[in-house]
Amino acid sequence: MSKLKYELEFPIHASPAMLYQYFATASGLQEWFADKVNTRGKIITFIWDDSEEEATIVTKKSNERIQFKWLESEDDESYFEFRIQVDPITKDVSLMVTDFSDDEEEMEEAKRLWENQIDELKHTIGA
Repeated sequence: MSKLKYELEFPIHASPAMLYQYFATASGLQEWFADKVNTRGKIITFIWDDSEEEATIVTKKSNERIQFKWLESEDDESYFEFRIQVDPITKDVSLMVTDFSDDEEEMEEAKRLWENQIDELKHTIGA
């Protein structure tokens, strides 16, 4: 079964270089995304309470984007990505989050989770 792709946009008052550190480094991700984050090469281990998930870094472009793929979903096309978008005229910065879900109901729940996570990120960086 194919998954449903969705993208969310979050305006953030932060420079792309500063923002990038919060999802391209284990210490940055640990501040807002997971309780603990460990890295071994391109493998990232995210730990929440008693749950542990592993992802691999698929693509990475400094100060612009990073894409992860959960190891448990290797058989499908899904991934999750953080992309920094800067408006060429206003210079406003937005964080674009791309993710996948199994169905509409799961997607709505996942969107709410991302909104809470990004609120935590904004709080962490004071944006």
